[in-house]
Amino acid sequence: MKCGQCSSDDTKVIESRDVDAGQAVRRRRACVVCEYRFTTYERVERPQLIVVKNDGTRQLYNRSKLLAGLYRACEKTPVTSVQLDHLVNSVEQQLYNCAETEVPSGKIGELVMERLPELSEVAYVRFASVYRRFKDIASFERELSQIRERKTTDTVTA
Repeated sequence: MKCGQCSSDDTKVIESRDVDAGQAVRRRRACVVCEYRFTTYERVERPQLIVVKNDGTRQLYNRSKLLAGLYRACEKTPVTSVQLDHLVNSVEQQLYNCAETEVPSGKIGELVMERLPELSEVAYVRFASVYRRFKDIASFERELSQIRERKTTDTVTA
């Protein structure tokens, strides 16, 4: 690893620590020549995911785009950014485990919708209204009744 200060190749690792739930390693390094200290991150390089949109177009998967949609859905709810990061990490892990490089956008939406009710039912309904393109109040009512059914089923089995 080259020093960011003097560009020397002679650096040493002072400390290593797992970050992002074991998905990355954070290393504190020191340059042997100029003693400059810096941090590096080591992550597994994964293949780029291609999202196949409903109209058939393809684009690179963009984590920040998914997070932006979730932030909008979770606005004015007690859901934290850390919880949303964990949700997106979980979705990404499942996508990478499929070992497919092209993923339909619908699959990403469904994976999010499986996890979102655990964080906030309000955020779930907001996300679902955009994702499922609700056209009228009846669509909202159907989604709400499904949430109620799931809650009833969960409390009976618990």
